[in-house]
Amino acid sequence: MSDVHKSEEHDGSGRPAPDHAAFAQVARGYYTPIVALFTATLIISNICATKGVEFFRDESVTVGPFQILPIVTDGAFFLFPLAYVLGDVLSEVYGFRATRRAIYYGFGALVLTVLCFAIVLRLPSAGFYENQEALRAIVGPVPRLVIAGLAGYFVGQLLNSATLVLIKERTKEKYLWARLIGSTIVGEFADTLIFCSIAAGAIGIETWQQFVNYVIIGFLWKTLVEVLVMPITYRVIALLKKHEPDYAPRAVDPLHA
Repeated sequence: MSDVHKSEEHDGSGRPAPDHAAFAQVARGYYTPIVALFTATLIISNICATKGVEFFRDESVTVGPFQILPIVTDGAFFLFPLAYVLGDVLSEVYGFRATRRAIYYGFGALVLTVLCFAIVLRLPSAGFYENQEALRAIVGPVPRLVIAGLAGYFVGQLLNSATLVLIKERTKEKYLWARLIGSTIVGEFADTLIFCSIAAGAIGIETWQQFVNYVIIGFLWKTLVEVLVMPITYRVIALLKKHEPDYAPRAVDPLHA
């Protein structure tokens, strides 16, 4: 039998050649789209965070060393809470290991984004392209914010997920509100403190008062948003638990489930 004929009968792995084109089966369930949304939120928020935002700029209110007004934050203030809501959903429905894997996927995508930005900035501009400096001004600060985002998300999301599943091991399917709020307080505070400590200079925060305002407002805002959207989080979690056929108790350490 000729080599050509052999290659027609086998696919290279020693198995008989199939009658039709071969494809891998995509896993069913909602985990993949949730991870995709989680990853997109992570990337977009780190780009939006390059803009410093100030509310009530013409007002000046301080209490001791704390600046109350103006409110100083970044352009991603409305996106960061969504990442934690998605993290809560992943942790509650799929467990700590699956959530940790989603965090790794998001970080990998973010690192790829930064590398692509770095390459694009260094490519020679066409003679007709006049926006090189504008592009640099937008994506130039991103590497520092990425370091802040990676550190903040890594610590904050892992603490958020670990706290939620540990509380769930004790409460089982009861007191979901306690898991959501408790994990949010722990995760959001760690995330906000780490992120703001690294990113403050990149968005123009210069004074100690501005920094404290940035941290406190950021933490309170993210926590408040998660509390306000909790009814939606409840419905999403209930829907996923109902439609995921593998959702069931597991007799394992919750941090390994």
